[in-house]
Amino acid sequence: MRPLNSAATFWTNGSLRRGSRELLFGWTHEDAAIEIDAFAGLHRVFCIAGAGCTAMALAAAGHDVTAIDINPIQADYARARASGAPARPGAAERIVAHGRRMLPLLGWPRRVIHEFLSLDDTAAQIEFWDRRMDTRRWRAALSVLLAPRLLGLIYAAPLLAALPPDFGAVVRARLRRGWAAHPNRHNPHAWRLLAGEDRFAPHRFSGHIAFECADAAGFLESMTPASFDAFSLSNIEDGASPAYSKRLRAAVRRAATPSAVALMRSFAEPSASDQRNHAARDRSLLWGTVDIRRAAEV
Repeated sequence: MRPLNSAATFWTNGSLRRGSRELLFGWTHEDAAIEIDAFAGLHRVFCIAGAGCTAMALAAAGHDVTAIDINPIQADYARARASGAPARPGAAERIVAHGRRMLPLLGWPRRVIHEFLSLDDTAAQIEFWDRRMDTRRWRAALSVLLAPRLLGLIYAAPLLAALPPDFGAVVRARLRRGWAAHPNRHNPHAWRLLAGEDRFAPHRFSGHIAFECADAAGFLESMTPASFDAFSLSNIEDGASPAYSKRLRAAVRRAATPSAVALMRSFAEPSASDQRNHAARDRSLLWGTVDIRRAAEV
């Protein structure tokens, strides 16, 4: 196995801004229902561990899951959660919580947020959003908070490079897309994002999860060929160098069975010609790209 070039991927640092390693994610902000649908009939799944949410959802659906994270704190946390330990906020959630505390100042008191989240008709959600919540004050605040200069105080440059220009306007568009597609009342991701409330049902496993602390590309390179039927790769390529992405994709192809499926997310916008983007299906609302394809094509 080739030695890992630790500079090849931002995630090696275990910190949002090259500080000490820490717990980055207390929850995995991805809609695992997309994986469950895409991986139906497949058994052995390679998964980026993150906070363990996707791995647990896949195991609950009966898959045999190998969950990898390069950050030992994150890997230990995900393993503990799968064993029944409670969730706790990571660095990402603390940043979002700071922003959430500003919402009343922008005209979003908690009762209005709860009224909006209690809706279950998408047409009513769009009407409420446009009339009551997508205000000039909110738009201006989001543009300031998500401006590159301010984000650069929080996040390292390699991660920021994945974000599209005018990220505030992009996020507003993604949120509106989500309100138009998914009933709020039954969307636990929306409740967590806007209200900070956990409405996820606990997972009951029928499959198995093996947690490993390792670099994803290096781990896959060490496996025998055709080891996995599916790959849930999160947004591992956000913050990765082109050389690392190339190496990772080659490792996925090598470790994949002939019919294997790979799913990758990104904060980046898809190319105009991309017909395989499933981001609108993701109830976590914030992704620009959710790419599903045969692993042999990555």
